[in-house]
Amino acid sequence: MVKLSVIVPFYNVQQYVPDTLRSLRANAREDFEFILVDDCSTDGTPEILARAERELPGAVHVRHEKNGGLATARNTGIDRARGTYLTFLDGDDWLAPGYYPRLVATMDELGCDFLRTDHVQCTARARTVHRVPHGRRNVVLRPRDAILPTHRTTSVDYAYAWAGVYHRRLVDRGLLHFTDGLRTAEDRPWIWKLHREAESFAVTSLLGVFYRRGVASSLTQIGDARQLDFIRAFDQVIEDTAQDAEAAALLPKAVRTYCAIISHHLGSIERFEPAVAKKLKTLSAAALRRMPQGVLDDALDSMDLQRATKLRRLRRRPAASGAAA
Repeated sequence: MVKLSVIVPFYNVQQYVPDTLRSLRANAREDFEFILVDDCSTDGTPEILARAERELPGAVHVRHEKNGGLATARNTGIDRARGTYLTFLDGDDWLAPGYYPRLVATMDELGCDFLRTDHVQCTARARTVHRVPHGRRNVVLRPRDAILPTHRTTSVDYAYAWAGVYHRRLVDRGLLHFTDGLRTAEDRPWIWKLHREAESFAVTSLLGVFYRRGVASSLTQIGDARQLDFIRAFDQVIEDTAQDAEAAALLPKAVRTYCAIISHHLGSIERFEPAVAKKLKTLSAAALRRMPQGVLDDALDSMDLQRATKLRRLRRRPAASGAAA
């Protein structure tokens, strides 16, 4: 029996793969498997992973013949996973020794559908602890109760898939897969789905995931059209939440978060290529017009004047042909 399946997508991260693999070795156990998904890398990553399959206990190497993005790579791993529990790690991040055994022990004790953890963000030499924005720890709770309030950062805003562990019954219920093909913000519809539809979750203060920021190949550092997938991701959040029995209560949170993300991208628009920056404005304007307008008005009224004014002006922008995300 496999207790834990660890799904690790890789794409052109040969500089960081050795650190990631060393940390997996420091977490290996005979009932753990490590599913190493190479998303059609073009550097030395495939050769490193092929060697790891021979040398790392529990390693399974899977290679995509076509690059599909992080969501698709994670789905490949989910489909191959055999564990009672599943978790994720990105190919340029790493773990503290013995972290996964402690994580599994906590999951065994709590018995919930999914467990969320804190993490350490690493930028150059700086280390910062980031906490799950939920105060109650090691108590099993109903996930949808952690979505609100609207005007505060909550569990659905802490969308990192690798900051936690998930029971196989979520796979069986169709709740753990990501929206195929999303290249950024893939965690957003996913975390909302978990909180709306799973039955139980908990938060623990266990630290052990080290999240590397500022990687040159990361999409957060690249201003190309793939970044615009956040619009498709949040459109899905709005569409799915609108169908929920408690849509009237939950939609204000979804809409306000979507507005905040649009404002964030507009605030750093200079990092985008000129054609992508223009498309960002066009798609964002169309997205604002697709939102429930009464809920959007309330969301804009609740935001600071500068952001609200910018978004209202953008909503009035004339519609352009081909403005769908």
